[in-house]
Order: sequence, then structure tokens, then C-alpha cells
Amino acid sequence: MTSLEQLRAYSGEKPGSREDFPFDFDTLVFKVGGKLSACISVATGPLRVNLTCEPELAVLLRNQYEAITPG
Repeated sequence: MTSLEQLRAYSGEKPGSREDFPFDFDTLVFKVGGKLSACISVATGPLRVNLTCEPELAVLLRNQYEAITPG
């Protein structure tokens, strides 16, 4: 299982990565090159992550993996 610390470490090592809380204090946002790349819920409960993806790939991944749902 992936932890919040692992997601932060992975996202933070991308060149041009920046971490912020632009919406609220429960949603950690990573931007790469000024573009949103990940939103991570840091509120209590199960870890939830939204990642950017090409629309066609997103459909393919949702069809292939039950745990992947629309953001």
C-alpha cells in the first residue's frame, strides 16, 4: 500500500515540482511546470489521489483496474 509520504516523495522528485494547498487544507496539490499533476487528500480516511492523464488512457485504465475511478 502506498503511503502519503511515498506519494509526496515521488511527486516531489519530479523536475519543476511544487507542492501547495490552493483549495483547502485537506487537498495537497502538486504542480509540475506550473500545471496540476496530482491532488492528494490528506484528510482522515482512505488515501485518495487524483492524477492527470490523457483521456483515452484514463478510460483504458478504468476498464482494466477496478480501483481506478473518475476524478
